[in-house]
Amino acid sequence: MRHSKAEKAKTHKRIVAIASKRFREEGLAGIGIADLMKEAGLTVGGFYRHFKSRDDLVAEAVGSALGFWKRQVDAAASGGPPVTYESLVDDYLSEAHRNHPGAGCPVSALAGDIARSDKRTRALVTRQIQDNIELIATLIRGGNNKDKSTARSQAALAYCALVGAIGVARAVSDEQLSREILKTVAQLLKSPAS
Repeated sequence: MRHSKAEKAKTHKRIVAIASKRFREEGLAGIGIADLMKEAGLTVGGFYRHFKSRDDLVAEAVGSALGFWKRQVDAAASGGPPVTYESLVDDYLSEAHRNHPGAGCPVSALAGDIARSDKRTRALVTRQIQDNIELIATLIRGGNNKDKSTARSQAALAYCALVGAIGVARAVSDEQLSREILKTVAQLLKSPAS
C-alpha cells in the first residue's frame, strides 16, 4: 500500500518527536531503533524509508529539540510573556525542567553523548549553543551598560552554570540537595555581583 507524501511527512515528524523525547530521557545509546519504531507503531524496516542512518535520526531528533529559547523570544515579540535573563534562569533551573528531561534542553540531557556523536549533530548543537550564549549576553546587556565582551563572558559562564546545574541536580539521589543546587545556582546567577 502506497502512502501519500503528506502521510510520510507526518510519520517522519512523529518518529523524530518520539526519538527526541526518548533520547533526552535515556541517552543516545539508551534506546534502539527497534524500540523507537515500535513506539511509533512501525517496523524497523520502515525506518530506512525515513532515514539513511541512525546518525541522521539523531541529528534530526536533537535538532528538533533545540531553539526553545528562540521560540520564547519569538513568542514574546508576538505579544507573549517577556523573556528576561531572570525568567530564563528561573525556567531553566526549575524542578519541572529537572524532572522532565524528555521535554527539556537536549544539551543538559545529552552533553556527553553529543560530544561523541557525528559531525552533523555536533555542528547543530554548536550553532545553538552559540545562539544561546548570544541571547544571554543580549539579555545581560539589556539590563545595564556592560560592554559586549564582558556580557559575552558572563553569558558563557551563565550558560555553562545552567547546563551543569541541571545535570548535577538530576544526577544526585538526594531531593533536598537537588533543590539546593537549583536554588543556589539560580540565586548566584541572578545576583548583581555575577
